Amino acid sequence: MNIETTDRVLLIDDDEVFLHVLGRALAARGFEVTTAKDGTEALARCVEMQPRYIVLDLKLGSESGLSLIPRLNTARPGVRILLLTGYASIATAVEAIKRGAHDYLAKPVDADQVAQALLGHAGAQVDGVDNLPDAPPPLKRLEWEHIQRVLTECEGNISEAARRLGLHRRTLQRKLAKRPVRETPNR
Repeated sequence: MNIETTDRVLLIDDDEVFLHVLGRALAARGFEVTTAKDGTEALARCVEMQPRYIVLDLKLGSESGLSLIPRLNTARPGVRILLLTGYASIATAVEAIKRGAHDYLAKPVDADQVAQALLGHAGAQVDGVDNLPDAPPPLKRLEWEHIQRVLTECEGNISEAARRLGLHRRTLQRKLAKRPVRETPNR
């Protein structure tokens, strides 16, 4: 992978840990990385740094990354936008591409996948739909993701999340203690 020194990337995600980890990994691959945690900060950073690439999360707290795509394209014409999501679907992939994203990847992703998608290398399809999982994720994985989404909406309050999910608090704590289900192909 040849990366020029002008390969600036703007990472936009409300998850600070994810921003830090992906930012460090991309910096180690030669990218100049800047981060933003919401739409307002992202637009300001986009105008300020004029990135060549943008990695955007679909869910930014109460905001939608989809609504941010056209504004980012206006702020920085010609920027290559990669939309990441933990809630992959063909509908959101198509909508992202219609709004101006160049690629779409389903989380979990590693830094190599992100770098390949940004640089448009083989294996990263620009139509985005080819990056969706071949089969739907296992039911346990979907349950875990839903629990994580509700827990985030409740700002980590387990009692409130349990109430919203219709679970006993201790049951929710047991589910949270388990690791998420890996998505391994059945081949």
